[in-house]
Amino acid sequence: MKLKRRVFIKESVLASAGVALTAPAYIKNYVQQKPSDIINVAVCGINGRGKSHFANFTKIKDTRVVALCDPIDYLFPVANKAIEDLGGPKPARIVADYRKLLDDKDIDVIAIATPDYWHALMTIHSCQAGKDVYVEKPGSHTIDESRKMVQATRKYNRIVQLGTQHRSNRVSQKAIELIQQGLIGDIYMGRGYEFKRRYTIGREADSSVPEGVNWDLFRGPAPMIPFNKNHFLYNWHWYWDTSTSELSANGIHPMDRVRLGMKINEHPTKITCSGGFYGWDSDQEVPNFQVATYEYANGKVMELEIRSLPNPGGSGDIEWYGVKGWAYLRGGTFQAWVTDDDTGHRLPSTNKPSAGASNGQPAAGPTRGEFSKNLPKPTVTITLEDLPFDARADELSKAGIDPHIMNFVDCVKSRKREDLKSEVEVGHISTVQALLGCIAYRTGRKLIFDGKTERFVDDDDANTYLARPGGGRKPYNIPDVI
Repeated sequence: MKLKRRVFIKESVLASAGVALTAPAYIKNYVQQKPSDIINVAVCGINGRGKSHFANFTKIKDTRVVALCDPIDYLFPVANKAIEDLGGPKPARIVADYRKLLDDKDIDVIAIATPDYWHALMTIHSCQAGKDVYVEKPGSHTIDESRKMVQATRKYNRIVQLGTQHRSNRVSQKAIELIQQGLIGDIYMGRGYEFKRRYTIGREADSSVPEGVNWDLFRGPAPMIPFNKNHFLYNWHWYWDTSTSELSANGIHPMDRVRLGMKINEHPTKITCSGGFYGWDSDQEVPNFQVATYEYANGKVMELEIRSLPNPGGSGDIEWYGVKGWAYLRGGTFQAWVTDDDTGHRLPSTNKPSAGASNGQPAAGPTRGEFSKNLPKPTVTITLEDLPFDARADELSKAGIDPHIMNFVDCVKSRKREDLKSEVEVGHISTVQALLGCIAYRTGRKLIFDGKTERFVDDDDANTYLARPGGGRKPYNIPDVI
């Protein structure tokens, strides 16, 4: 794809203002790029994760933020200043409605960091308009929406990356490589944890829409309701008409890597989910504690626990259990304990026995959310310092550039979707897994899912959760034909 774009060079402006031209190296590279090398980006949703989007696309030498979109106009001055402070030009376009950007031929990429329930429609429309897309996780609010995102990507031949950025972490990649190679034998179970302390939102009465807020655009595909502070900004996460709970919003991160390590690239066949809402009286609808279990056609099992109440910590922790041992990934540290040989016999140990153990072997694996002091020394321990030096990764790290977003930019340039770390169909598998857990929780029973048709077997009630009625609130509904 040949890109013909203008470049806004700021040297003269900075010099006239008396500002020294001592920007970091990656900023210098950025302003020195030829117009044909620049990929123009529009960032939709500039609060929360959107800040990371416009920061990264400003820092990367091949990209430039040319437009910002948000239905809350008082967010724009802060975003503009942040971009300029990073050395980028002030975005030329500021809009509340993303549809005004779709016909702009100077925009190559739409970056979507809006509330989750907007992700699918914006991705589909952007693909139809010939834009490439970087979209935050989870990919969609419903399973039907997620599949249509894949269809739109294929039909219009676009590059679409889901923001499950932890799979681009170098320690995670090495851990997954070792697990896939059989470090702890055949994996029969993988488990993920998402423990984030959340607090009560209390109860709020409806009120008038604040100045500078387009409430209709904020609600978008969701049912229209009177303005309420408890449904605004981050609090939309706590209602079923706009949220898919922490199970999907953040639980997708560990489970995406659990699945990758287990080399499972299909939907589960059986799903259960229990939990509830505990601790206080508030307007919140979604649970603050859930445990979802996923069974696969090959007999393997995955489990995800989310806990927003007081907890020992463990945001994004992962465990794998194999026939020869177990492994644990927490943040930037991977540890594995290999205990048995291929015959299943116990191997001799030079470690001191832990409490409750026999013959020098540990009684149990790592405790949830923290390393156990009672465990013997792990067979393998890997941190970033243990990995071979990678010049490009080091450069990105020093520049504060997310390698997952950089991977997307590389693929926009090469047009090789197979090189994406989380291409839309890969993201679809992880998104659907999380959504299935939510549906099992809401129906209150074990569900049987047909991965080929992406429908529940002989369960009309569960199938009502596959899509919003009519695709969502008009005119923000998902089209029947992509």
